[in-house]
Amino acid sequence: MSTETMSVQEIATAFTALCKEGKFEDAGHRFWSDDIVSCEPNPGDMSEVKGRAAVDAKGAWWYANNEVHGVKVEGPYVHGHQFVVRFTMDITPKGEARASFDEVGVYTVQAGKIVEERFFYGS
Repeated sequence: MSTETMSVQEIATAFTALCKEGKFEDAGHRFWSDDIVSCEPNPGDMSEVKGRAAVDAKGAWWYANNEVHGVKVEGPYVHGHQFVVRFTMDITPKGEARASFDEVGVYTVQAGKIVEERFFYGS
């Protein structure tokens, strides 16, 4: 099924299912718009990146700088043209102690593609 004909619920369900399988890159490549915008709450070079290549580079940087021991994915929670997914991660950042990391991603869908992902970190 083409993503253009999928409902937001269908996109959210399929995207989240791929994430639950650990296929984060596949989820992005299937559902991101070419003009995807990815926003993080931290200041710096990666606080807002635009376009598939930049978001791919951000992901590559993250994996190069974090050892992932496990990820729990919850959701999706859909409202209108947006959905939320919660990620609870067990990671070891490069040069730091092992830690738990809790975040939610808010995804905005237009014309069958995710045009924005915005992350919020738990405390």
